Amino acid sequence: MIATQIARIIADVFLFLDQTGDDILDPDVAVEMMEWLAHRLDELDRGFLRELVDAFPVIAPEFGESEQSVRDIPSDLFLEETLAEGDPVRLAELEAIRDAKA
Repeated sequence: MIATQIARIIADVFLFLDQTGDDILDPDVAVEMMEWLAHRLDELDRGFLRELVDAFPVIAPEFGESEQSVRDIPSDLFLEETLAEGDPVRLAELEAIRDAKA
């Protein structure tokens, strides 16, 4: 349950940084904050990070038009890669997924 609550907070911050216009929020500041957010999430206990990553698809429908953006947060912040550290097969799978999307 706490992972779901924290996922909502992260989604709100992420969407604010991602969707706020350049006239309100300096794009460089937004990128810097996204990088800071990703770094802080990388530092989480791996078990909790797994719960958090799994919570984003659960909460995504709550965000209406931004549903897909919320679903993509783990990918956008490279959280699955963090969870796959030390697993070269999984890292290769994730890289292949990224390449296919590009």
